[in-house]
Amino acid sequence: MCRNIKTLFNFDPPATEGEIQASALQFVRKLSGFNIPSKANEAAFNLAVEQVVGAATILVRSLVTNAPARNREVEKAKAMEESRKRFGPSTVKIRPLNRDI
Repeated sequence: MCRNIKTLFNFDPPATEGEIQASALQFVRKLSGFNIPSKANEAAFNLAVEQVVGAATILVRSLVTNAPARNREVEKAKAMEESRKRFGPSTVKIRPLNRDI
C-alpha cells in the first residue's frame, strides 16, 4: 500500500473531509500511475477521486469499534520514534501537522 495513505478511522477528532480527499487522491494516483493526469485522462481521474472520496467517507463514518479513539499527536510521535529506530535520527524531518490538505 502507498506509504502516504494514512489510517483515518478511530481518531479523536474524526478524519476531516480534507484528509479523506487527500487519501483518495493518493489512492487514485497509485492505481493510475499518474501524479497529474493528461487532459485526455483528467475527467476519468477526477471522477475516480470523487467516487473514492464518497466510498471512503461512507466507510470511515460507518465503522464502529469498542476501542478508545486514538490521539493524532501520540500516533505521530510513535511513527517518528519508529522512523528514528529504523533510519537514525538525522533522516527524520519534522513537519507541522496540516489538517486542511
